[in-house]
Amino acid sequence: MPMPAVKSYDAKLDSKKRITLRNVDYEYYHVEEFTDGRILLEPRELTKPFQVSANTLKMMDSSMENFNKGLASEPIDLSAYEDII
Repeated sequence: MPMPAVKSYDAKLDSKKRITLRNVDYEYYHVEEFTDGRILLEPRELTKPFQVSANTLKMMDSSMENFNKGLASEPIDLSAYEDII
């Protein structure tokens, strides 16, 4: 059973073949057009949350190589912060 509509209204293409969505909660949408004429819009975030950049991954790989070679600093004493945790 399909979900009931929250809003329902008719829209018309403007002279530049655009449709205006009214009172939307999102700025970006993923669009899928089907052969039967249906158009599906799904809200999208353009940034991928929790994604680690290629540069950061490269730096982490380099750090692990150095660690495995024994090229690492002495351990840091964090005992002063034990009462915070």
